[in-house]
Amino acid sequence: QLSLVQSGGELVQPGGSLRLSCQTAGLTLEYYHIGWFRQSPGKEREGIVCISGIDGAIWYEDSVKGRFTISKDDAAKTVYLEMNSLKLEDTGLYYCALEFRGIRTHQEMCATVSADYWGQGTQVTVSP
Repeated sequence: QLSLVQSGGELVQPGGSLRLSCQTAGLTLEYYHIGWFRQSPGKEREGIVCISGIDGAIWYEDSVKGRFTISKDDAAKTVYLEMNSLKLEDTGLYYCALEFRGIRTHQEMCATVSADYWGQGTQVTVSP
């Protein structure tokens, strides 16, 4: 049974750090582009970081560059998003997603906010 189960979202103060996890099952993680997406209040869902399943190249959205880091553990089938120096505007519902690597690029995945499989979402709230 294929699944993406997210965890790690919570309330954090500005300047704080948080790590989100996305535990996958039923697939071989190495075969997929992986992305993290965010839907902030009143806004459309956007891609914030995507990693290529072909060569490991990573695309970061400008607002998170230098603060957020994507990583994965293929053996554990788990994807992580390390978030540092959190800002009020980072508040939102965060989703992990996977797309088979053979069709489009990881940048296209992030740009079009589309993927083959999605996690259930986890809420991150940055507030004093």
